[in-house]
Amino acid sequence: MRRLTGAALAILFVFPLAWSAFASVRTPTGFGLENYARLFTADNGIRLEHVFNSIAVSALTVGGTLLVSTLGGYAFGRFSFPGKNVLFLLTLAILMVPYATILIALYVLLGWIGLEDSLVGLSLVLIMFQLPFSIFMMRNSFEAVPKELEEAALLDGCGSLRALIRIMLPAVKPGLITVGLFAFLTSWGEFFAPLILLNSTDKFTMMLTVANMRTATFGAIDYPALEAGVTFMAVPCLILFLILQRSYVRGFMSGALRG
Repeated sequence: MRRLTGAALAILFVFPLAWSAFASVRTPTGFGLENYARLFTADNGIRLEHVFNSIAVSALTVGGTLLVSTLGGYAFGRFSFPGKNVLFLLTLAILMVPYATILIALYVLLGWIGLEDSLVGLSLVLIMFQLPFSIFMMRNSFEAVPKELEEAALLDGCGSLRALIRIMLPAVKPGLITVGLFAFLTSWGEFFAPLILLNSTDKFTMMLTVANMRTATFGAIDYPALEAGVTFMAVPCLILFLILQRSYVRGFMSGALRG
């Protein structure tokens, strides 16, 4: 029964992607890569700068999320300080705020600090919304590591920062991979935040560009090219997941959902 349920869920999730891949190579005369050619050559299709924008936003989001969540998770998991539990609950409370309701306010805030219509500003917003889940994951990952490892490093003369870098980070590698993968998948496929925060077409991410192809001339929508865009964007996600799936699962099973 368990295998049957797993197979049914796999088919349920894989079928839409498989259908998109099939539709992306189907042409009126058979099969080929004509749809992908139109995707990259159409006037409102994907350009090299759009690919770079998506990569830059994802890299900034992943890097910022890993940095802040690692330091925050280490502090919450290993140190005691006044108001620790209250501050952690306030961090998790951000999860209860629908991010779409505050995007306009964030757009105004980015304008005040000179980061409106910028990839850096967009990345900061995506990092902020990733942090509650990421800090929760990293705190529990650090708590799952035996304290004796850190204590031995401190007795050998390591400071807290050095113990974090040399001892703790290798021990929580699955948690880091899980957080990084989540941050990448979210930023790579994010649509609503770039739609609100980006105005210049040369700063559009690939997701915005593919969606923008729906507004084709005379209202005609090139659905095969859209399917090609969906498939093209899904490939990096599939490759990363296949490469990191063992560490990803281990990140959940080794205490990341503990507590």
